[in-house]
Amino acid sequence: MHRSGLIELEVVMAVMRLGSFRAAAQALNMSPTAVSNAIAGLESRLNVRLFHRTTRSVALTEAGDRFVTRVGPALREIQQAADEIHSLPAAPSGTLRINIPQAVGQLFLDGIVVRFLARYPLMRLEIASETRMIDIVAEGYDAGIRLGESVPQDMIAVPLTPDIRMQVVATPEWFATHGTPQTPDDLYQHQGICMRMANGGIYRWEMSRHGQHYALAIPPRLATSDFFTSLTAVRAGLGVGFLPGFYIEEDLRAGRLVSVLDEWTQPFQGLCLYYPGHRHIPEGLRAFIDFVRES
Repeated sequence: MHRSGLIELEVVMAVMRLGSFRAAAQALNMSPTAVSNAIAGLESRLNVRLFHRTTRSVALTEAGDRFVTRVGPALREIQQAADEIHSLPAAPSGTLRINIPQAVGQLFLDGIVVRFLARYPLMRLEIASETRMIDIVAEGYDAGIRLGESVPQDMIAVPLTPDIRMQVVATPEWFATHGTPQTPDDLYQHQGICMRMANGGIYRWEMSRHGQHYALAIPPRLATSDFFTSLTAVRAGLGVGFLPGFYIEEDLRAGRLVSVLDEWTQPFQGLCLYYPGHRHIPEGLRAFIDFVRES
């Protein structure tokens, strides 16, 4: 009933309009005591009497008349705004701002964004892709996407992909010419298509098996911050890449690429959509979260 959240002002206007505490209580679905307490509390804070009260009638004081003359139009505007909010279309609408890793932009666009916007034509998306890890709340984003291990602990995370396993891949022609690695150390004899991190360093290829651990600094023939650029370079036969499995599934099935040393790469938690858990979730974000879970 009291959607504006300004119950004391609504009580004053109801008593003024109906001329009775009891009638105002019935109209507002409140008890007479609650109405009386609301009026008394407001008068106490304003340090002024708003109503003359007798056993037979209630009437505005001069100060009360001035007060409702000023407050009445503003309260009607607030009530109208509340009514408009509640009458918004059921379909999600508005703008959703999401921050994503630069390396997954195309995957995100193809796999989720196009289908989400097709389902919800009233929604708009603003997507910023970058390598650095940011505070999505401080920088004005509704949600972010990062590897599960990188999601801040005070955020709610929704899995976006299965666990990820990195794979060492190249074209069949590359391995035929340069030899097929049998151990991680053999990769130093190859030229790498490597990823440059947000801090400027080159990502080391992390591999392990039976208690043996490697963080390989493969000599880069090409360094990029975009997995799709790396994949293009590997397909072109420029070197060996270290790429997430879901990027290269089709290439492996088609025989365009070959994966080696698979027993040395271990899965880790995949990408997650994350968002603040301490605030009201807008309808657009709720629709997007549900869509990700469904997908």
